[in-house]
Amino acid sequence: MRTDNDTWNITTSVGSTALFVAAARALEAQKPKPVAVDPYAEVFCRAVGGQWSDLLDGAAADHVLKSEFGADFVNFQGVRTRYFDTYFIKAAAAGVRQIVLLAAGLDSRAYRLDWPDDTVVFELDQPQVLEFKRAALAGIRPAAQRREVAVDLRNDWPRTLLGHGFDPAAPSAWIAEGLLIYLPATAQVQLFTGIDALSARGSHAALEEAAPMDAGEFAAKQEEERAGISPEHRSPFFQLVYNEQHEPAVDWFGARGWHADATPLPDYLRAHRRPVPSADSDAGSMTSTISLVSAIKR
Repeated sequence: MRTDNDTWNITTSVGSTALFVAAARALEAQKPKPVAVDPYAEVFCRAVGGQWSDLLDGAAADHVLKSEFGADFVNFQGVRTRYFDTYFIKAAAAGVRQIVLLAAGLDSRAYRLDWPDDTVVFELDQPQVLEFKRAALAGIRPAAQRREVAVDLRNDWPRTLLGHGFDPAAPSAWIAEGLLIYLPATAQVQLFTGIDALSARGSHAALEEAAPMDAGEFAAKQEEERAGISPEHRSPFFQLVYNEQHEPAVDWFGARGWHADATPLPDYLRAHRRPVPSADSDAGSMTSTISLVSAIKR
C-alpha cells in the first residue's frame, strides 16, 4: 500500500509500473503491424533481465502480460504511446522547444523522437529511476538536450524545475502519462496548478486521466490482487493507485484559459483498429474510465 512519503526504484512500488509499461511497449513493437514502436523499451527490459527478458523471448508463460488482461494492456499501451507521440510532434511543429516529462519513468522520447534543434527535454522523476535509465541507455545519444530533474512530484517540483533552467516565459509542452492515478486528489490539483503557473501562452499540455471506480468495486479488486486469484491480479496495480480525482482536466484547464479536448480510450482503440475489452473484464472496467487529454493555453 502507498504512504505519503514512499519512494521507489525501477523494480519496486510505483517504479515497477514503469517497467511493466515498458514491457508492454516492447511487446507491441514485436507485432507485425505495431501502432507505435519504442526501440528502447526492450533495452530497459533487458537491463533488468529475469522475467522481463524471458517475457520478450516468448518464455515467462505465467507473466500477467501473457494473460487476456495482458493482451488488452499491450493494446492500450500501443495506442497511448501513439497518442502522446503525435501530441509532441504537433507541439514541436508549433514551435515549442521546452518539453517537460512529469514522472518520466522509462519514457524514451528524448532519444527516439525527431526533435528540432535547440529542444530541451526536462525529465522529472525519483533519483533512482533516473539513474537506472541513464545507465541502461549509456552510450546512446539523445535526440534533444536532456536534463534530469530528480524530484518527488508531491514536493515543490516547480522550484526545482526552474533551478534546472526551465524558462516560464517561453512556450512549453507537458506530459503526465500514467501519473495521475498514482497521486491523491490534492496532489493532482497541485500538479495542474504548477503546470498552469509555469506555462506561457502557446504552451501545450497532455495527460492521461481516469475517473474513480466505484469504491466497493475498487476495494474488491484490491482484495483480489492480494489473493492473487487470477493472472491479471498477480500485479500490484490496485494497491498502488489512489482511485481519486480532483476534477476532470478538461474542466480544470478550460476554466483557466486553456482549450482542452478529451478522447475516451475506447474511442482511440477503435480508431486504431484495436479491440475494446469487454465491459465485464478487469481490463474493460479500467479502460472505460480512462481518457487522453490534450490542451493549448490561449
